[in-house]
Amino acid sequence: MRSKQRLSWARVCECGPVNQDWEDRVSAAWATFDSYPEDRAADFRAVIDTLVAELPDDSPLGPFEQACAWDSTGHSDKAVPLYREALARGLNGYKGRRAKIQLSSSLRNVGQAEEGVKLLTPELDAPSDELDDAVRATLALCLSSLGRDREGLALVLEALASHLPRYQRSMANYARELVAAPVGNRP
Repeated sequence: MRSKQRLSWARVCECGPVNQDWEDRVSAAWATFDSYPEDRAADFRAVIDTLVAELPDDSPLGPFEQACAWDSTGHSDKAVPLYREALARGLNGYKGRRAKIQLSSSLRNVGQAEEGVKLLTPELDAPSDELDDAVRATLALCLSSLGRDREGLALVLEALASHLPRYQRSMANYARELVAAPVGNRP
């Protein structure tokens, strides 16, 4: 779940100073990600590891970037502990929210969707940003993995409603009805 667009450092993290040159090089590395064939995923991770080695040992950015690299190369199991470490070290702001979304997705992939639901549910009430829809979509996937498809569909409809040129109110109402009606009386 990596973003192709990187935001400026001042906006994405409140976890301490970092050299803008470093952030630019990380962005440049991610811009090359799609040029690595699957059988060279380890080469991409090595590029990220080299950049991470430049950070202070306690930086939350190191495990975050490494988690993203493992996750993006199909290894949710390796990403989970690194996302947890980044959050435990204080990763917050935009990248902290990304870490929660990506960790929840990875947890779902490794059969721990309930933990993903617990992690993302509070994000529904977090200050709004462009990640709101990603929170809802990932939470919907976690809920679906737990057999709670109606709740997941309601979240997706809620996210979609604001993007529709018409029917926003109707779709938002349908989303609420999906989870409000008793099971036997649901549309």
